[in-house]
Amino acid sequence: MTMTAPQIRPDSRPVIRQLDESAINRIAAGEVVERPASAVKELVENSIDAGATRIEVTIADGGKTLIRVVDDGCGIAADDLQLALSRHATSKIDGSDLLNIHSFGFRGEALPSLGAVGRLTITSRAGADGASVQVAGGRMGQVKPAALTRGTQVDLADLFYATPARLKFLRTDRAETQAVVDVVRRLAMAEPFITFILRDSSGGDTRTLFRADGETGDLFDALNGRLRAVLGRDFADNALPLDAERDGFHLTGSAALPTYSKGAAVSQYLNVNGRPVRDRMLLGALRAAYMDVMSRDRHPVACLFIDCDPTLVDVNVHPAKSEVRFRDPACVRGLIVSGIRHALAAAGHRSASTVGHAALGAMTPMDAPRVYQMDRSTSVPRFTAASMTFQSGFAEQPSARIEPAQEDVAPGSEERLPLGAARAQLHENYILSQTDTGLVIVDAHAAHERLVYEKLKAQMEHRGVAAQALLIPEIVELSPTESDLLLGVAEDLVRLGLTIEPFGGGAIAVRETPAILGTVDAKRLILDVLDALQDGGDTGPLQARIDAILSRVACHGSVRTGRRMSGPEMNALLREMEATPLSGQCNHGRPTSVTLSMVDIERLFGRT
Repeated sequence: MTMTAPQIRPDSRPVIRQLDESAINRIAAGEVVERPASAVKELVENSIDAGATRIEVTIADGGKTLIRVVDDGCGIAADDLQLALSRHATSKIDGSDLLNIHSFGFRGEALPSLGAVGRLTITSRAGADGASVQVAGGRMGQVKPAALTRGTQVDLADLFYATPARLKFLRTDRAETQAVVDVVRRLAMAEPFITFILRDSSGGDTRTLFRADGETGDLFDALNGRLRAVLGRDFADNALPLDAERDGFHLTGSAALPTYSKGAAVSQYLNVNGRPVRDRMLLGALRAAYMDVMSRDRHPVACLFIDCDPTLVDVNVHPAKSEVRFRDPACVRGLIVSGIRHALAAAGHRSASTVGHAALGAMTPMDAPRVYQMDRSTSVPRFTAASMTFQSGFAEQPSARIEPAQEDVAPGSEERLPLGAARAQLHENYILSQTDTGLVIVDAHAAHERLVYEKLKAQMEHRGVAAQALLIPEIVELSPTESDLLLGVAEDLVRLGLTIEPFGGGAIAVRETPAILGTVDAKRLILDVLDALQDGGDTGPLQARIDAILSRVACHGSVRTGRRMSGPEMNALLREMEATPLSGQCNHGRPTSVTLSMVDIERLFGRT
């Protein structure tokens, strides 16, 4: 059967026509104004560009029926009001260089787009007198005198009334309100010297949803104060300051400890030259920076600011200006990864304070009857420090020994160290340590796993992991596919101290294992390495695959739960944790220690 193209008759040929200005603006609104939060973003950015020091936003019904933005900026002259509502009319650029943008807005699309899909009223005062103009559904009214103290007030009512089909794609009022809050929060973090106030006037009652007063002082102090105000005290207490430079790019901001993480990527704030963005490359770099210290199902919390010459980044990528394109993306990615990893390493053994708060929250006093002193039995035995002895002996021979530390500190002085002095071992795994200000509970297995992992990485970087030959090679039976996967990375495994050879069929022979592990179950080790390869895939970066394998190997060299440790061994583990970077979390991102202050403990027992 032969197919022929349909014939178009001359009288039915499509006619090419120029769309009118109203249709053009409605089409543009589909790109610029996706939802009420998009409109708030555009209007607040205009206020920031106008030099405002105070911006008040009021919404109703999630922004669907009302969005009002009031600022104290430079204002718009009466003669320029109608021009400001024309498409591609802007005071931000002259059009000569689109790669040297210093303002938030520059496309001249926001105001005409909003006027095309809603009822927009702009009242502004740039000199002695104020003026106002209205535009509804793309139809502009006349400029009229209006009373206003200073700055600009923009009222956007009945958003999308001119394009009712768009209303069907909006979410609930609660969801749209939350999106507006998120937009204002992000802009507030980028501009710490400006006061931001967001109110909701739905139902006739006005309530404040968000407020951040302008900070004072230098930029660094102002930024820290704003992040504390916006992201909360917990973030500020568990955030690490960032300050790194590379090839014209400057990274500042804060990144939280790995143990202060979220179950979703909802607290990741990225800014480029003060502009909040959502860029996949930057998000990927943030994820990569935490890859070695956080589980895959957890997400880091961070607020990053990247500053550079405007010519090094293109912000004219998308009408919403939420994406950017760097001239040297590899440099920016490397700066983020190295800057955050350096900060995490400098944090040493620190674990998030919220871990301790969660532990206290899980503790509840027993509902026991109150007993008075005169009712106490005199036969109750008294417990002294001397009666609480360390558990000694070993439940099993360790594969990687913790060498007892030499007594190079005065008795009692260990309590003044960050992780204190070991006092007991609970359930053959948890070390109870006393400090000057409280107590610390350490997961010995998780902590030692991180210590062995860091030692393996250090050996790998300098000379490769030392290997020990097995007297009798151990044969491990695998499927042909699994065997091929392992043998395909055999040369890399040699660098890790693990030497394997094919032994016919799907079997492999293990001839050498990492010396740092001591006596080890070679079969279990091989199966764990295989899991790491299958989990990460063979297409990932080589270093990421090596780190994943080293992490599995380190698990075999760590102290096993159920092994009793002596007092010197426990103290040696604590001292090594204090000296080892990233020891605040295990290889899987779980905390290795929980710190409880005496104040919290006494409050738990009702002593305060």
